[in-house]
Amino acid sequence: MRVLVNNWDGGHTVPSRRLYPHQWSWDSAFIAIGNARLSPRRARTELLSLFGAQWHDGRVPHIVFNPQVPEAAYFPGPAFWGVRAPSGSATSGIVQPPVHALAAWKTYEADPDLGFLHRLYPRLVAQQEFLRAHRRGRDGLISIVHPWESGMDNSPAWDEPLRHVETANVGFVRKDLDAICADERPTDDDYERYIALALAYRESGYLDAGDFQIEDPLFNVAYAVAEHALARIAHELGLDPEPHEREAAAMTAALTHQLFDGALFQPRDARTGRLIRSASVAGLTPLLLPGLPGKVADTLIDTALDLFSLKDGLLPSYSPAAAGFDAARYWRGPSWINLDWLVWQGLKDRRPELATGLADGMLCAAAHAGLREYFDPATGRGHGSRDFSWSAALVLDLVAEHGMKSVPAAGRDIGQELRCFGEADHVADRVADQVPA
Repeated sequence: MRVLVNNWDGGHTVPSRRLYPHQWSWDSAFIAIGNARLSPRRARTELLSLFGAQWHDGRVPHIVFNPQVPEAAYFPGPAFWGVRAPSGSATSGIVQPPVHALAAWKTYEADPDLGFLHRLYPRLVAQQEFLRAHRRGRDGLISIVHPWESGMDNSPAWDEPLRHVETANVGFVRKDLDAICADERPTDDDYERYIALALAYRESGYLDAGDFQIEDPLFNVAYAVAEHALARIAHELGLDPEPHEREAAAMTAALTHQLFDGALFQPRDARTGRLIRSASVAGLTPLLLPGLPGKVADTLIDTALDLFSLKDGLLPSYSPAAAGFDAARYWRGPSWINLDWLVWQGLKDRRPELATGLADGMLCAAAHAGLREYFDPATGRGHGSRDFSWSAALVLDLVAEHGMKSVPAAGRDIGQELRCFGEADHVADRVADQVPA
């Protein structure tokens, strides 16, 4: 509660004060899911604020820049991207996984507000239509055009396709290393390729995919889950849910037929049609899909147990048994609360005992290391930013649904702190008082 309140910036929540001073797209979705447990009104504001910067073509940019933050505070900032939304907000030109419809639905479940759904539904539909119109290949899958669009920016899964990206030899100053040590962040070589891809996309007017066109399992799962959520929203609004249900089923089939290698879902290079053999936890996220064939789901769970040590309490973002794993470096192995939360969602109905163990692991890591950006999957040691918003939000969601009975020692301190909040005055009331109706 303290982290979410302190990171609130008037109309949205920053991921962290030191490292990420603007609004990030999929961060806001996860933050809304947690805020729905604390203040549904603030959760609604979070999503409506983000979609207020939606482009005419339907894309939801991965960053909406706060004009009160100096240009030099973050790179690449608004001057680098050089574009504004119809609202006038400076934004980036790329997108992130479309987990927003799921967040909207969970916000509605916490506090039913048909007016909120009426306002957001057409914007969520436009987001999906952008992906269909501009990123869909002949096999029905959606491509990303930059590692930042995957959300899992620095995953070893992107090493092979990034080797073919020519660097732009553009000078830049990394601001992330002012806050986090270099051993926990992407290398300079990685950043040079990220910047080269972003520059090429910018020069095309944010229209032409360049040297990185990848059909990512996580991104496509998020798209399918969005269609399931949109079907529920359409039903609530008295609209026909069947087109969304049909689209979700088609995407589930495409994912299964095109990206499943018999053990794990893999990314595919859209230009060559070849699977990229990796050991990314993104390959487990199809467990979220209710229409996933039972045998495929069972195989994925076996892979989670064997390759990702699911029973140990935390899921690494990349298998420790695979080349490229690094327990402390950004997306190359650390456990992230949002990815573990997504897999937990997919396990709750399929294997509740495994879901319970994963929830316990997330809560214990947060209790002992704090609400860090990411965690060593073996030791639980925290890395990256402190007081990270989606960690706080999703832990709050876990506590609300799962409880805290399994959290030992340090967890009792947190439990006492939460009771003190409730006894003094309700944080939700104070939050709601600051959010416009």
